[in-house]
Amino acid sequence: MDTTLLNKENLAYQKAAKRVKDIKGFYGNLTSYCLVIPFLLVLNLLTAPDHLWFFWPMLGWGIGIVAHAINVFGIGKEWEEKKIQELMDKEKRSGNQ
Repeated sequence: MDTTLLNKENLAYQKAAKRVKDIKGFYGNLTSYCLVIPFLLVLNLLTAPDHLWFFWPMLGWGIGIVAHAINVFGIGKEWEEKKIQELMDKEKRSGNQ
């Protein structure tokens, strides 16, 4: 088999493996959020029902979850792919000269 083809397959595998790892990390973060925030709500209501502090960790962590989701699934993935390809092509051209 051609080494170029093997390199492309290896690169594609590594890219797919990284993507799966990123998605798994996001869902782990989301699962933790969904388990911890209700616990904090109950803890807050049992210890200080007149002062609802659980909103602050819920808000902060929620912002982090949204940022994580955008990073994994959202905005800029096409740009990122184009930039990677552009840099790989530039490296290939400079290596051939």
